[in-house]
Amino acid sequence: MPDYYIGLMSGTSLDGVDAVLAEARGTRVRFHDSAHLRYPVALRTHLLALHETGSDELRRAALLANQLTDLYAAAARKLLARARISTRAVTAIGCHGQTVRHQPRLGYTTQLVNGARLAERTGIAVVCDFRSRDIAAGGEGAPLVPTFHDAMFHSTRNGRVIVNVGGIANLTRLPARGTVIGFDCGPGNGLLDAWIRHKQHKSFDASGKWAASGRVIPRLLRKLLAHPYFRRRPPKSTGRDEFHLRWVQRALTGSERPADVQATLLELAATTIARAVRDHGGGAREVFICGGGARNRALLARLAALLPGKRIATTAAIGIEPGHVEALAFAWLARQALRHRPGNLPSVTGARGARVLGAIYPR
Repeated sequence: MPDYYIGLMSGTSLDGVDAVLAEARGTRVRFHDSAHLRYPVALRTHLLALHETGSDELRRAALLANQLTDLYAAAARKLLARARISTRAVTAIGCHGQTVRHQPRLGYTTQLVNGARLAERTGIAVVCDFRSRDIAAGGEGAPLVPTFHDAMFHSTRNGRVIVNVGGIANLTRLPARGTVIGFDCGPGNGLLDAWIRHKQHKSFDASGKWAASGRVIPRLLRKLLAHPYFRRRPPKSTGRDEFHLRWVQRALTGSERPADVQATLLELAATTIARAVRDHGGGAREVFICGGGARNRALLARLAALLPGKRIATTAAIGIEPGHVEALAFAWLARQALRHRPGNLPSVTGARGARVLGAIYPR
């Protein structure tokens, strides 16, 4: 009898819910099917507002968690209908939730989801709140996907680097032998999406075409690269708490062409990723990209230019479509939790040791 898990992921790009159905095989999982539900505009607006300090935050967060949970449940139902799989065949759902605050140095992280409500809405066991245990153990709570990357993409023949480009970009170094490391490089799609939404009312810059039409502003790039996060040594993690539209706007003079700002933001992402690969990639000659940024041709072209001699490809080349990787990771992490196996890597997060991650809501 197949052992199925659902992974539900909504990342810092705030575009919607990615749902994947995974079939467990040994220590790995195999992609079976996927579905996507976009965020309603009002929900996305309220979530963005909650990233900032405001009035009545507890009530707003609780109500938004319930709205999100109903969307997660709808995504799970859509996925199972597409796959023609019954809820009884699914062992558990791994749901990341929607990050609205990430402050590991203050000892907390907040991902909105109502796990009990999701279990009731779907009739399936739910595992969520994956990051809190790692933070309680002294870790960053992020990134968590390197554990999954190690399970799925490790090669004994040669070292690899996996770069997940979501709203925030993170890197995983997978040596053929030795210690896996990983960390958040800095902004990925998040600032690009925020700027094009602000100026053109579009959700994202398709293939990076708008950025490619502009010219990098050296002064602005230097100012953005001066952010102290880029000088911190791993383990480290970040989010919208540090890299947001207001941060970019404070660096502007007001005379810049909007397309040139977009070009500069793309160069910021490419530069910080390339530096991370050069400084921490262990000399790996293969770099595989996943996440929404894998569809940004302009970004991939800049990475190829900044990393000469390295093969730049998407994770499709090693078995998993780039848009499925992160949701699959949380299906796999749910299985780890139910099997009482660790979901973190202390060499990545800085936690005091390996920990079983996630709060479990039985079916």
